[in-house]
Amino acid sequence: MLPSGAITALVTPFSGGKLDLPALRGFVDWQIEQGIDGLLACGCTGEAATLSTLEHLQVVQTVMDSVRGRVPVFAGSGKNDTAATVELSKQTAALGVDGLLLITPYYNKPTAEGQYRHFTTVADSVNCDVILYNVPGRTGVSIEPATVARLAGHPRITAIKDAAGSAERVTAIRCLCDDIAILSGDDAIAMAQVALGAVGVISVISNIAPAEMSSLMRLTSSGSLIEAREIQEKLYPVMGAMFLETNPAPVKKALSLMGMIKDELRLPLVPLTDIFVPDLEIVLAEAGLI
Repeated sequence: MLPSGAITALVTPFSGGKLDLPALRGFVDWQIEQGIDGLLACGCTGEAATLSTLEHLQVVQTVMDSVRGRVPVFAGSGKNDTAATVELSKQTAALGVDGLLLITPYYNKPTAEGQYRHFTTVADSVNCDVILYNVPGRTGVSIEPATVARLAGHPRITAIKDAAGSAERVTAIRCLCDDIAILSGDDAIAMAQVALGAVGVISVISNIAPAEMSSLMRLTSSGSLIEAREIQEKLYPVMGAMFLETNPAPVKKALSLMGMIKDELRLPLVPLTDIFVPDLEIVLAEAGLI
């Protein structure tokens, strides 16, 4: 199933250093009640790099069991080497997800040819859709539009989440290939990217504002730009606040202020520094989220 609309890059709740699966189940139910279009488990916002393989699969299975087919479920399964990515992708795909999100192998900084071979090797190993994930700020290297176009020729590589901070890349990719779905990976420019031809967003802020982000994507896609801009302007200060420090520290703090989960992260990540909390509380209150 092709992803579209607002898809929440779910946080992973912890309690006492362990997965808080009851909190995750309740959070998933709330997301669906609020009208979210889809859910992504075990992405960067879900602190996937800190999860063991068993924990990773537990999180995905819990989301699948909680969703019960009500919305599409996608899951991250990218590691920083191909063999490990293939293994985790096979295990994750076996849980019945609608698609896998594969980050560019981090630290290694592969060339365009290395990226092509990596992604096609993983896609060849599974029987579900694959979403490329371009986030050079975390991986140190970008998937260039020409490489995206080349990868789009694979029958299972059907979408890309682009978090390079550039609305222009939507046009650059679409000019080279029109058979891959583009998803924004940057909340603040998601509206612009959708107006240029992206089909939705994999979102951080929809953890705390799922109804608003779903409406923003729907209105933009339908051309109702005046109404969409009203939501964009309401959420814009909150979008900025989600990156006061490294994601997901601010969004987890916000969710704890909303009474949704505990404010707990896995080292080397730590909770939002106290000096930023008053500013976060102000923007959340002004947006009507607390």
